[in-house]
Amino acid sequence: MFFQRKKVEMPTLETALPGRSDAIPTAMMHFLLGRPLKGPHPEGSAEAMFGMGCFWGAERKFWQLGDGIVVTAVGYTGGLTPNPTYEEVCTGRTGHNEVVHVVFDPTRIPYAHLLQAFWESHDPTQGYRQGNDVGTQYRSGIYTFSDEQLTMANASRAAYQEKLLAAGFGLITTEIIKAPAFYYAEDYHQQYLDKVPHGYCGLGGTGVSCLVPTGVTVTG
Repeated sequence: MFFQRKKVEMPTLETALPGRSDAIPTAMMHFLLGRPLKGPHPEGSAEAMFGMGCFWGAERKFWQLGDGIVVTAVGYTGGLTPNPTYEEVCTGRTGHNEVVHVVFDPTRIPYAHLLQAFWESHDPTQGYRQGNDVGTQYRSGIYTFSDEQLTMANASRAAYQEKLLAAGFGLITTEIIKAPAFYYAEDYHQQYLDKVPHGYCGLGGTGVSCLVPTGVTVTG
């Protein structure tokens, strides 16, 4: 019980693991799409980043959007430890979230479609958990790369909150902040559910549909 309690508390600068200065080795190419994981990406590409539970299933949700998705990658963000390993993140002493980083072509798939997939693919009311996965690394989060994305993310949260309350769910706990440093996860985590099609996926939505407000034009 003590270990579980510690996992759902964010670390402080004094209790966070020290990490390292060098990046953790990861894949060079996207296992499914065959494109460079870290780029270079086509001119005009935009970035997005989401946390919604175990990143294996989260990444699959976004590559399955198909046309307009340039590349996806899983990794860690939002914490204190530089260049963490998966094992370190699992201790709860890095403060990082498991996330999927998405590079997309906004002329072929708008940011609003990514937000819709995000909200509908998990339960954003669960705090430091997603289903049976418990810990700060499983929190719901949107990490934005422009003021337009930040505005649209907040508007979508307000709109979806109304629908969730009407359906009997609680308050959304999703953190929405400008994107911190992103650290790529180890090679074996990248596109895991394409390599292991019947592997674990703890994602489950609320069954409540989300219509993202379109009053903000997002270009990246």
